[in-house]
Amino acid sequence: MSNVTLHSPLKTKTSLKRLWDKLFQGLGIVCILLTMGVLITLLFDIFRTGFDRISWDFITGHASRKAELAGLLPALVGTTWMMLLTGVLAVPTGIAAAIYLEEYGNNNRFASFLEINLSNLAGVPSVIYGILGLQIFVRLMHLGASFLAAALTLSLLILPTLIVTTREALRAVPSTIREASYALGASRWQTIFHQVLPQAAGGILTGIILALSRAIGETAPLIVLGAKVFVSLPHSLSDPYTVLPLQLYNWISRPEKAFAVNASATIILFLLITFAMNAVAIYLRNRWQKKRL
Repeated sequence: MSNVTLHSPLKTKTSLKRLWDKLFQGLGIVCILLTMGVLITLLFDIFRTGFDRISWDFITGHASRKAELAGLLPALVGTTWMMLLTGVLAVPTGIAAAIYLEEYGNNNRFASFLEINLSNLAGVPSVIYGILGLQIFVRLMHLGASFLAAALTLSLLILPTLIVTTREALRAVPSTIREASYALGASRWQTIFHQVLPQAAGGILTGIILALSRAIGETAPLIVLGAKVFVSLPHSLSDPYTVLPLQLYNWISRPEKAFAVNASATIILFLLITFAMNAVAIYLRNRWQKKRL
């Protein structure tokens, strides 16, 4: 009887903990199902509305005030240019900064100051970067509402994300690889270039794709910088420009139902571009890892 009396409170507590675990697990599953349900509903509505609008004429058409004649070519070209130019400006700078902070900046006050500011900049709203770019690149540097001013602004926007993800990839490389390289007589830069960077290439590539995906999806900074909607195809970095998010914003804000159909078709194409970028990143990362093994 004494054993039963002593162990019954313990069994009761254990049963309550298991009950709470099951309730929490069930709540998590319900939340996931609700979220997936909303997402699937939205995607279904978008595909149902805009899939039939996708055609070669829609992709290669120019801006028009008539929904049935409007196309995406200037926005597609502008998004492509913006992504490439932003990548050229931000990727080398971000990787170099991450290498310095992770490999050279240990126990350095300047590096610690940069780390604190990077953490703060990662949470700054994108419209603030647009105001910064407007003052520095458009007004002080007299670049105007051009591709170059927009690309420089978006480069600043994605630099914190790019630096943080690159540092995490470098940090994930085992220290034994560095020690073995030093033991064979390699210098620090030789170790970083020939050993550390190849091992971290998969994570760095993933960070680049994520950063560029955010850059091509931004609208607020470009509106502040003076991006246009009705423009012709750009021929230089100083020409006016438009991008897919801005074109989408313009169409979805119009009262005509036909423009909402165009917006749904644009969302589908935008999703395909994003999925393609992530698929390429996953493929290259897996292929690189197989080569290293």
